[in-house]
Amino acid sequence: MIRCKNVNKNFSEKNVLSRIDFEISGGEIFGLLGPSGAGKTTLIRILTGQLAFDQGSVIVFDKDVSSLSGEEKKNIGIMMDQFGVYERLSCIDNLKIFADIYGVPHDRIKSILEQVGLGEAGAKPAATLSKGMRARLSLARVFMHSPRLIFLDEPTSGLDPQTMGQIHKIILEKKKEGCTIFLTTHNMEEAYKLCDRVALLHEGRIIESGAPEEICRKYNHQKTIKLHLASGEDIVIPHENGSAKMLYRLLSDGSIETIHSSEPTLETVFLELTGRKLEEGA
Repeated sequence: MIRCKNVNKNFSEKNVLSRIDFEISGGEIFGLLGPSGAGKTTLIRILTGQLAFDQGSVIVFDKDVSSLSGEEKKNIGIMMDQFGVYERLSCIDNLKIFADIYGVPHDRIKSILEQVGLGEAGAKPAATLSKGMRARLSLARVFMHSPRLIFLDEPTSGLDPQTMGQIHKIILEKKKEGCTIFLTTHNMEEAYKLCDRVALLHEGRIIESGAPEEICRKYNHQKTIKLHLASGEDIVIPHENGSAKMLYRLLSDGSIETIHSSEPTLETVFLELTGRKLEEGA
C-alpha cells in the first residue's frame, strides 16, 4: 500500500527527516511513534502528497505519490488535529460540505455519525462539542468517502481513557473492513494495542521497527520473572531452566498471587535507545 525509500526532507538548513525506509501492507495498522517534533506530521504530509521531499521515493497505491490522480486521492482519508472542522456549523452541516466535495450522497451522513457515536449530536454546532466529540466528528469526516488508506495523526491526544477506548474500537472496526491505517502517536499503550507494526522515530530517523511484541522481546536484557507471593513477599528469579522446579513448587502449593515477566515496554525501549521519553516535547 505504501513504500517509502530513503526519504529525506530539509527545512532551510535543518534536516527534519533522514533516510526514512518502510513498507506498509494492505489491511494493517502501522504506527509511527515519536515525541513532538520528531517529524511525524511532516512525514504524513509527504505521504499524502501535501509536501514535497528532497530525496528518495514514495509509492502509494503502486504509483509515485506526486502522480496520483484526483480520483486516486479520494481513496485517502486524513485526520490531523482539528483540521476541517467548521466551528459555527452543526455536525451534519460539517459533513455535508465534505459529502459535496467527494460526491457522496447526503443520506450517508446519518449512518456515519451513528458509526462514530454522534447519532444524537447531528444538530449541535461543532463549537459546543467536547474534545472527544470533536475527535469523533473528525473521524466521521475521514470516513465519509470510504477511503482505503487512512492517516490518523495523534487521534486520541488529550482524551480521557473512556473516549480513547471508544475511538480505538472505531479504528479496529475500520481495520476489519479492510482499511490500511497509518497512525502517529506518542502513546505507547495505544501503539501496542492497535498496531501490527511500529517504527520508532527519533530526530527524523527511524531507529527501530517491527511488531510491538518482537521489539519488546528483543530488548529484554534482564530475562527475569517477578513473583508476588500470598505472604506478601516479592521474588525475582532468572528466566531459565534452573528456575522451573522452584516455580513449579510455588504454583503447586498455591503460594503465587501474580507473575510478571521483565519484558520492557515500547516506552522503555525508546528511552534506552534515545535517552528520552516518547511523550517529551521537542
